[in-house]
Amino acid sequence: MARSPQTHALHRLADRQQTDRAALDQLLDGELAGTLSTVVDGEPLVVPMLFARDGDRIILHGSTGAGALRQVAAGAPAALCVTALDAIVVASSTFDSSANYRSAVIRGRLEQLDARDGWDALNLLSDKMIPGRVSEVREMTAKERAATLAVALPITDGSWIMKARSGPPSAPSDEGSSADAASADGAGADGVSAEGDGGVPWQGVVPLHRTFGEPEPAPWLADTVEVPASVRRLGRVGRSPR
Repeated sequence: MARSPQTHALHRLADRQQTDRAALDQLLDGELAGTLSTVVDGEPLVVPMLFARDGDRIILHGSTGAGALRQVAAGAPAALCVTALDAIVVASSTFDSSANYRSAVIRGRLEQLDARDGWDALNLLSDKMIPGRVSEVREMTAKERAATLAVALPITDGSWIMKARSGPPSAPSDEGSSADAASADGAGADGVSAEGDGGVPWQGVVPLHRTFGEPEPAPWLADTVEVPASVRRLGRVGRSPR
C-alpha cells in the first residue's frame, strides 16, 4: 500500500494513526461535510463546509462576501477536519466505551481557482452531492458565478494526518469480570447473564449507517413533476460511513 510521510505524528494511541493514502481518499470520498479552521484577526474561526476531493486537492466553495473564505483564498493557513462515525462501542463500563471512527486533518494554504477551473470544480462538487444533477438543470448564470468563490486545498505529503478506531471493545481486565466469569457466575438458566445482578454486562459494537430517506417535493411543485433520476439514485444507493 502506498504510504505518505507525515509531518505530524500521533503520540497518544499512535497505533491508530493511518498512513495509507487510499484510506484518506476513501474517507474524503465518503463524507459530504467537514470543518474548515483558520484564524481571523487573531481569533479562531471554524466553519462547516461541503467539500469534494478532486485527485490531490479538496474543492471548497462559498460566497465571495464571506470574509473568512476570502482570507484563506488569499493564502492564509487553514485546516480541514473530516470525521466519519462508524459505530458505537459498548464496553463493560462507560469509561471504556468508545466509538469506531475515521478522522483526518488536512493542513495547508488554499488556492483560489480561476474562472474555468472554478467552473469545473463547482460542477464536480455538485455531482458529489447529487450525482448526475448537473446534467438535469440549467448552468449557473454569470451573476451566480461572480457571487461564488471556489478554492482548493492541496493534499500533499506531510500535510495530513489520519486516525481511526475499529473493532470490538477491549476485553475487561479486572479479575472476575471476564466472559468466562459471566458464564460461571452471572448466567441464568438460559445462559444469558443479566446486567446489575453481579453478571457481566452486554458488550459489543452497534454499527451506524447513514441513508437517504424518501424524497419530499417542494410545496410549490406540481404533482405531475416526476422525481429525477439523480434523486431516485440517492435513495437506492444511500450513503453510509462504513
